[in-house]
Amino acid sequence: MYAGFKKGLRFVRSIFLKEIRWFKPGIGVKRWVLTILAGTTLLGVGIAILLLDFYRKTPDVWWLPIVSFLSLRFLARPLRVLVFGLLGIGLILYGTWGLNRSLLRPFIRPGKHILDTVTDYKRRERGPRIVVIGGGNGLSSLLRGLKFHTHNLTAIVTVADDGGSSGELRKTIGILPPGDIRNCLTALSDDEALLTQIFQYRFAAGAGLNGHTLGNLFITALTEITGSFEEAVAESGRVLAVKGQVLPSTLHDVRLVASVKLADGSEKQVRGESQIPKVGGQVNRVWLEPSNPLAFPPAVQAILAADLILIGPGSLYTSILPNLLVPDLVDALRTSRSLKFYVCNIATQPGETDNYTSSTHLRMIEKHLGTRLFDMVICNCRQEGNLPSGVDWVRLDEELEQNYAVYFADLVDDQNPWRHDSAKLAQVVMDLFYERTGPLVLKED
Repeated sequence: MYAGFKKGLRFVRSIFLKEIRWFKPGIGVKRWVLTILAGTTLLGVGIAILLLDFYRKTPDVWWLPIVSFLSLRFLARPLRVLVFGLLGIGLILYGTWGLNRSLLRPFIRPGKHILDTVTDYKRRERGPRIVVIGGGNGLSSLLRGLKFHTHNLTAIVTVADDGGSSGELRKTIGILPPGDIRNCLTALSDDEALLTQIFQYRFAAGAGLNGHTLGNLFITALTEITGSFEEAVAESGRVLAVKGQVLPSTLHDVRLVASVKLADGSEKQVRGESQIPKVGGQVNRVWLEPSNPLAFPPAVQAILAADLILIGPGSLYTSILPNLLVPDLVDALRTSRSLKFYVCNIATQPGETDNYTSSTHLRMIEKHLGTRLFDMVICNCRQEGNLPSGVDWVRLDEELEQNYAVYFADLVDDQNPWRHDSAKLAQVVMDLFYERTGPLVLKED
């Protein structure tokens, strides 16, 4: 019994020491707690005045003189009650407001009311669980828009990249390519304006770092420190205050291989994600080596728990399909009862999807995975703007509408018309989701 009492005492002591830290200097909490206590005291005195009148015929009550002194009897009784009551309530409200503002100060944006900040945070915290599958700029662009609608985001990213800084780190150190994961982490960060510049900073080749980005080196260092790539990604997300999570599709060291039909009619096997667009032929099929890699289990769990799954936008053969060639992920996609949207690219990609229409993109996915995977296809209907040389609009055709439910909208980024506008695309996605499911009912705490 004594041992149990001692254990309970230690528990109470640990709780007390943990909570007493709120009163450390410089936090800005003590003044507001004292204000609330003062308001509570004044309100109590006002109530005590009423009790004093109730007990005025019982002079033997020991606390009567004390209350009589504190109740300012030189004032009229109604005035005393009003003064103490209003002062007490006012101080409680003012202290509560100040305490909340002090605690939320790091999260309040200039010009935004504290109530709007809290309401917006709660709305996003209880938003739908969305899984986005892909890679490259298309995936990070979509995440950048969705994070303003929900915090329950999961990005599943390909690890077949073998070009640039990621490819160099993969070859020399043996780490999984961190490039696409880095882009998604910065897109989901709360402080993207600054952190994107830091994480995306690329050292000059002459600096001895071979054109590496700081973010890639950061994830590589964390992999060495933590001992695992997935833990390094998770820790990077904590450092960047990421809302959501970024997961690799597999932890296996996979290579993307393509069968490409050349201009002379012959076929050639091309190994390496970065080499496929350079061949200049027509891609017939892609696969992973080694084949049938195991999926990263948290990625499978995220798909099965999702309310909405988005595939694309992104490079068809080098960003989207490498994820969908992981068998366990495809099985999870087919098993999931969530809505599944495919976001079609705005423009073609030279060397990869030249002259592709919207239905061609879907047909190639079905060729690799089977039919009827998506509930909705989202396509851009605006085709105006200056595109880079060799890039064309992904044309719309009737074949797509015959096989799928299609939603058309203006999704073009005015500054870069070959890319999606993050805000436009995210708004369309959320509108379509709520149209089919209805607004989520937010449970009270």
